[in-house]
Amino acid sequence: MDDGPGRERLRFTVLGPVRAWRGATPLAAGSPQQRALLAVLLLRGGRTATAPELVDALWGDEPPHAALAALRTYASRLRKALGDDSEALVSEFGGYAIRPVNGRALDLDHDRAEQYAAEAEKAKASGDRGRARELLESALALWDGEPLAGLAGPYAETQRTRLDEWRLSLTETRLELILESGRHTDVVSELTALTAAHPLRERLRELLMLALYRSGRQAEALAVYADTRRLLADELGVDPCASLSDLHQRILCADTELDAPPVTSDGPGSADQVIVRPQQLPATVADFTGRTTFVSELGAQLATAEGSVMAVSALTGIGGVGKTTLAVHVAHAAREHFPDGQLYVDLQGAGQTPSEPEAVLGAFLRSLGTPDSSIPDGMEERSALYRSTLAGRRVLALLDNARDAAQIRPLLPGTEGCAALITSRARMIDLAGAHLIDLDVMSPEEAMNLFTRIVGEERVSSERKAVMAVVGACGFLPLAIRIAASRLAARRTWTVSILARKLADERRRLDELRAGDLAVKATFELGYGQLEPPQARAFRLLGLAEGPDISLAAAAAILDLDADAAEELLESLVDTSLLESAAPGRYRYHDLVRLYARDCAERDEQPPSERTAALSRLLDFYSATAANMYVLERPGDRLVDHMEATTFPGLEFTDRTTALEWLFSEAGCLLACARQCDGPETLRRAADLLLLTKDLAESGADALQYEQSNVALLAAAREAGDQHAQARIHTALAYARTLAGRLDEADEDAKSAMLLGLAAEDPFSSSYAPNDRGIIANSQRRHADAEAYLRQALTAFREDHNQQSEASALCNLSRVHLDTGRVESAIQLAEEGIAIYRRLGAKRRLANGMYALALAYTQANRLVEATEQLGAALAIFQDSRQRFWEGMTNFRLAEVDLAARKPAAAANHAEQALAALRGIGGESRRASVLTTLGQALNDIGHTDRARVCWQEALAIFERLGSAESSTVQALLFPAALT
Repeated sequence: MDDGPGRERLRFTVLGPVRAWRGATPLAAGSPQQRALLAVLLLRGGRTATAPELVDALWGDEPPHAALAALRTYASRLRKALGDDSEALVSEFGGYAIRPVNGRALDLDHDRAEQYAAEAEKAKASGDRGRARELLESALALWDGEPLAGLAGPYAETQRTRLDEWRLSLTETRLELILESGRHTDVVSELTALTAAHPLRERLRELLMLALYRSGRQAEALAVYADTRRLLADELGVDPCASLSDLHQRILCADTELDAPPVTSDGPGSADQVIVRPQQLPATVADFTGRTTFVSELGAQLATAEGSVMAVSALTGIGGVGKTTLAVHVAHAAREHFPDGQLYVDLQGAGQTPSEPEAVLGAFLRSLGTPDSSIPDGMEERSALYRSTLAGRRVLALLDNARDAAQIRPLLPGTEGCAALITSRARMIDLAGAHLIDLDVMSPEEAMNLFTRIVGEERVSSERKAVMAVVGACGFLPLAIRIAASRLAARRTWTVSILARKLADERRRLDELRAGDLAVKATFELGYGQLEPPQARAFRLLGLAEGPDISLAAAAAILDLDADAAEELLESLVDTSLLESAAPGRYRYHDLVRLYARDCAERDEQPPSERTAALSRLLDFYSATAANMYVLERPGDRLVDHMEATTFPGLEFTDRTTALEWLFSEAGCLLACARQCDGPETLRRAADLLLLTKDLAESGADALQYEQSNVALLAAAREAGDQHAQARIHTALAYARTLAGRLDEADEDAKSAMLLGLAAEDPFSSSYAPNDRGIIANSQRRHADAEAYLRQALTAFREDHNQQSEASALCNLSRVHLDTGRVESAIQLAEEGIAIYRRLGAKRRLANGMYALALAYTQANRLVEATEQLGAALAIFQDSRQRFWEGMTNFRLAEVDLAARKPAAAANHAEQALAALRGIGGESRRASVLTTLGQALNDIGHTDRARVCWQEALAIFERLGSAESSTVQALLFPAALT
């Protein structure tokens, strides 16, 4: 056949799903095993693979009886799929190879990536960093999710590992080039994410340390080394490599050779002019099918973003219709139009707690390279910075699962060259300028193709009528089809006709449902009905938990099983597509499946007490684990002794770091569980859980959710008339609101906690509440009241043998003495508290004692000792991820530096304090830090900026009616005092 100049060549991909095209026309690559054969041949570079080699690659040590016959079948089908280019598949020497046809080279993404990488190496060697980075970006852009996605077999696994390692190596080289060009601030966020994903990869840690150091963040660079050393010791029992250790020493010595090189520019379009390029799109599914019209329409719409307008497309449809799958597929196809990155977020719009735009904007800004210290508070300010950051860039934002237009508007890029792709169950008719697409169910042909791709052509080829009956019973909904097909794929003895009959039975039983619900629920019923009893029970009970996902250990608690048995059940549910594996050891439901699971629990989990018992076990697990964490954090504290009894055990920790990692990673699940367990049998234990996890109020990231959870549970406690639970929740709220700087509210909570605790004869609340009231009164300059409350708390703590809280009260009393001019007794009280903390081994609380002692040392003009105490405290707070106390300690260090006439150091510490306290600590504390920063800036000659700081501080103090406003006025207008 004449090839002619217009003949389109074959194109293949392996750096993602294995796919084939002739020009722009996709070719049917066949079943997973057939695609596995294609991948083996493509990656051999035209060399022949013998039949034994292919059998070993596809099946390893357990080939089927008719493996050779299967190979011949797969090869025959591949030739058929290649059509006019079938001669590309060569059969010789008892094996097969894929080679160019008539001199027309095959287009394989793997080969193009190799070519780009080789050219990048040459460009780097010649000193052309910009060109080298462009080439590496081109190579990395060829990856499309997981290499060889969806393929099993030993060869595929080995190649996946190799390709992932190669991708990471190319990424490291690209990041090195950015650092060499002087753009160190651009790579911090990306390197942070990479080190989290690959914690044992020391080269990434080394690059992160260098980037932080060159950005002026030496303390963080040194902390990265400390984390790395501890991790390597814990995980591998080794020390850091020589280059990492050498970099650590050079940073400690402030080696001038580490200083950043000047920022270079290699002309228009240079890669060195591009900032961080986030690549956040989820992997596209390997078996994406159909939706051709919508793919073309959306692709064309997104392509218009290269012109003069921002492209906004909104996909609307019922749950399970495939909105996210289509959006992700289209977004991947459009990546070439958005070379500066792609952002992604699941807005949780179909759930009870949709994502707050303010939080999403913070995450987006960090992904775009904005440091935390530069991210403002408030949604409007963040949205404005987000739009400014995207100006001049071409970025795609995929906003998945939106609730409504109000949630979306602040997240729109708002600049030409950018685009937003939105999915929602609500039609965005009030989103101005949006291109609206209503996504309906699949066409019968598309539905059959999707079913066939999941099940395999060989099982459906002779039962086309039955296939149509199945997909029709599924209402042509992709989610329903996927679940039904997964069920058939797992039942090798079933035929399609058997599946069709079972679905028909379910539809007759559910004929009172509406059409859309009928299709989905009938499919769910089929999947659920085919589960073994233990699987069905697990499916029902797991759906009861409110959290965003669930860990294996927590799932084991709900199911009352050991971890191995629970994992086996959960993985079997994943195989049915009724449950998703969010990450290793974590699981979640599609929101429709979760609702169905709860319906099943209501209907089938009998007696109803089984449901209550399951949630009670989950609450016990979380409470027991949190108690183990609390004991490590606060040895000598008596809260655990005053808890309600739990029956299900929790996780145990050997070190504080692991315990804190658990707390912060499980924050959403912990707080959701506490809110959910508001019944009379679980209310008190839920209140205990909130007290045990009060570190979340100090971290900043979870402070708002922590307070909201307490407020919700307090309403339930009041309705139940449970004074004991109310007292404990008020205690938690007093703590959270004191940290937030809302002292009047906090005092009301502490007052209620004290009265209710006495009425309920709760020694915990009745002793902690006066301690809290003393802290609040001293902050409000009611020193006599503060001393009285703290003396009362001290007596109560001693009577309860609560040694850690006794130390806390002594340190708080030290502050009262300090503020009333009794400096020597303030030092003595703080030292008494520290002695108790040391005796208990309470490292975290010891930092609070050091903080109190440092304040007294500062007022006594013992500045060196104050600095030592604050430095040691700061290291502990940073290690404990306590942003509030990290910020306050930096603030106190700034005050000490000012007193020591070190204004530059003071300005640095004040800036760090502002960054740490952003969003937490309250306005009054922010104003105090601004005042100190202004003084430091003024002393180093930055007088204009100093005045801006003082003006902002004065506005805050005057708004709050604070006496500190007069101090700031004196700084702003010194002439008025003469």
